[in-house]
Amino acid sequence: MKALLQTCTAVVLSSVVTLAAAADGLVAVKSPHSAKITMDKLEAVAKEKGLNIFARIDHAAGATKIGKTLRPTEVLVFGNPQGGTPFMECAQSVGIDLPLKALVWEDAASQVWVGYNDPAWIAKRHGVESCAVVPNLQKALQGLTAAAVAP
Repeated sequence: MKALLQTCTAVVLSSVVTLAAAADGLVAVKSPHSAKITMDKLEAVAKEKGLNIFARIDHAAGATKIGKTLRPTEVLVFGNPQGGTPFMECAQSVGIDLPLKALVWEDAASQVWVGYNDPAWIAKRHGVESCAVVPNLQKALQGLTAAAVAP
């Protein structure tokens, strides 16, 4: 049953994942939910998985403070030493890209997206393409994102 669920999740996720051409290393996944619901689900799943939530930053609220408007745009900063520490053991400079972040935004067409930096891109950026923890981090981010965009 678990294998079937993982396979279904992978199929659904692969059908909605779009690599954003405008931003190197950004994985963007469409969400059928509002930005708030998507971010709430993402945060809840991250907490359920035992991840530390360091911050939830509402860029649209910040824009309002200076008299500007911005479509819904929030960042969740989260992590776990079990994933981050081995990544930094491959290259300590990876620490500039940790903790991990996910961005939820609504585009001009009212489509909501969840985006994150691909750990393979981060590894390449720091010259540690063969870092063994990368596939595990990719799988974790894909799982969190799939849960956040699930109907």
